[in-house]
Amino acid sequence: MNPIKNRNRGKATERAIASRMSGERVGILGGEDISHPVFSVEVKARQKFVASEWMSQAVRNAPDGKTPLVVVHLKGQRHDNDLVVIRMRDFEDYNGRLSSEPQL
Repeated sequence: MNPIKNRNRGKATERAIASRMSGERVGILGGEDISHPVFSVEVKARQKFVASEWMSQAVRNAPDGKTPLVVVHLKGQRHDNDLVVIRMRDFEDYNGRLSSEPQL
């Protein structure tokens, strides 16, 4: 593990996502990674992530015309705190490319 490479990878990912979402990369000083009028975005860059396997399964099992997503529930937690994982392209299909102006 190289902390400098990891930090640089994280910064590059934040910049790319901020650009794609028309948000502003705040970085470590502002709390949130990306500021957007509608979303407060936390970005994680990982080489491996178990939810990638879950998403692959959701994609394989999704009938034509349906959007795959993964719901992660932690035992003992309320379901309104469950996490929903969706691919960026599917998120953009529903929301369009995000702009810096809120959608009305």
